[in-house]
Amino acid sequence: MSATRSDVRTVRENGRTSVLIIGGGINGISTFRDLALQGIDVVLVERGDFASGASSASSHMVHGGIRYLENGEFRLVKESVEERNRLLRLAPHFVKPLETTIPIYSTFSGVMSAPLRFLTHRSGKPKERGAALIKVGLTIYDTFSRDGGSVPRHSFRRRSRALADLPALDANVKYTATYFDASMHDPERLALDVLLDGVRAHDGAHALNYVEAVGRTATGVEVADRETGETFEIAADVVVNASGPWTDLTNEALGKGTRFMGGTKGSHVVLDHPELLAATKGREIFFEHDDGRIVLIYPLKGRVLVGTTDIDADPREPARCTEEEIDYFFDLIHHVFPQIAVDRSQIVYRFSGIRPLPRHEDTAPGFVSRDYRVEVDRSGGVPLLSLVGGKWTTFRALGESLADRVLEILGRPRTTSTADLPIGGGKGFPREDAQRAEWIRRNLAGAGDRAETLLARYGTRAADVWSHIADDDDQPLADGDVSTRELAWMVENEYVVHLVDVILRRTSLAFTGDADASAIDEIADALAPLLGWDAERRDDEVRAFRAELADAHGVELAAS
Repeated sequence: MSATRSDVRTVRENGRTSVLIIGGGINGISTFRDLALQGIDVVLVERGDFASGASSASSHMVHGGIRYLENGEFRLVKESVEERNRLLRLAPHFVKPLETTIPIYSTFSGVMSAPLRFLTHRSGKPKERGAALIKVGLTIYDTFSRDGGSVPRHSFRRRSRALADLPALDANVKYTATYFDASMHDPERLALDVLLDGVRAHDGAHALNYVEAVGRTATGVEVADRETGETFEIAADVVVNASGPWTDLTNEALGKGTRFMGGTKGSHVVLDHPELLAATKGREIFFEHDDGRIVLIYPLKGRVLVGTTDIDADPREPARCTEEEIDYFFDLIHHVFPQIAVDRSQIVYRFSGIRPLPRHEDTAPGFVSRDYRVEVDRSGGVPLLSLVGGKWTTFRALGESLADRVLEILGRPRTTSTADLPIGGGKGFPREDAQRAEWIRRNLAGAGDRAETLLARYGTRAADVWSHIADDDDQPLADGDVSTRELAWMVENEYVVHLVDVILRRTSLAFTGDADASAIDEIADALAPLLGWDAERRDDEVRAFRAELADAHGVELAAS
């Protein structure tokens, strides 16, 4: 039976919990895990799949936010770099060190305008940040970021050394500055690992995807199972709204009018472009365009990710990467790597999401705070806590902070800290090549070429997955990226409900451009008996996935 259907039945029969969390993005999931680890009965409901909204549309980075220094958000920068360094230790299967290089075209540009930007948070006419200003920022950043010396200091190179280092770079650069942050491989799977930690920590912790909060009752919240259409009540002592950009809309459904949110849209494209991939030399290129917005170019999974925009957005409308944004990205690539040609045929995937930022009135989008706060409403009998803001990098600290607010209301003590607790498959993850080879020999014997794929996808949880796979007949799917027994594992343990869950979020097939018609059909055929689909439902799942791939991600597939 699907893990989702089992948990829905349990929650419906129980009828109540101590804490109900609405929203299955990374911040709701982190809060769920933290509370479960304290032994608190907690239910999380998500109207779609876990980490399918804003959390799936990130830049795949875990970073300290050097640009936040210009906003004066020193507390957030300090917390962000501490959490970045912590995630490198606690989730090494998904969070990896990332060398980052900034091309710089002037020495003193921006020095006079920076104080005004700092004081007013209004960008006015964009001014490029020159070497002097970037040097000051990176020097301050180093003081927060170095983790006792384990993270290298930043370095500067003048033009000749910069071009020797990155030959494809624009010859007009005067300097480059290089520092370290971190990349986040498979954010949706990292979120799933955090979720599973919570589910496995406490029998009273249950997570429900495709279940939507539709109204408030005297003792809790009415929810609707989007798969069956059934509605039922979940009574709770505390309700937490962690809906991200949709927080105000969720509060509206609960009968509360709030105006907390004012998110901006960020879009990205993924390119299959070997020449551009080689030009990055494995680094992120972090660049301020001449309109004052930050854009990044960096290698991931053999592809090149390019993003991001920062445009005011309406959460009632689906976020989509537009043709104008793609032109913007191509203009940027040409500016940084002028000899490298890029065209739309090289785009294998595009995505867009809304950042869960607070309402910002006339503050320029790039200056809106990335920090978070919690609003508490006690007027409805059951306390309602609304999370405003938050970002991927600080999810653990945010979950701890929000859980502490809940524990205070419940009158319960904190019994466990997550500060040094490995996340999911990060526990015992082998970091060195020799350790990796030995771990695979001991835990994935017989996996052959699949061993590296399984270790990358599950971390050390791959041992349990492989034991499941090897226990019965197994057939490869999608050119060996996944298999029939692995799909069975996902259905039984990872809350798979739809075909799209597997191809977009449990694997990277769509992200890397490998979700072709053949792979889609093979996976749909294998999922059908696992999820009880008849031929009509199987075909509906394929059509729905193809429609979402085309509409949300710009990928049109030929008929199978």
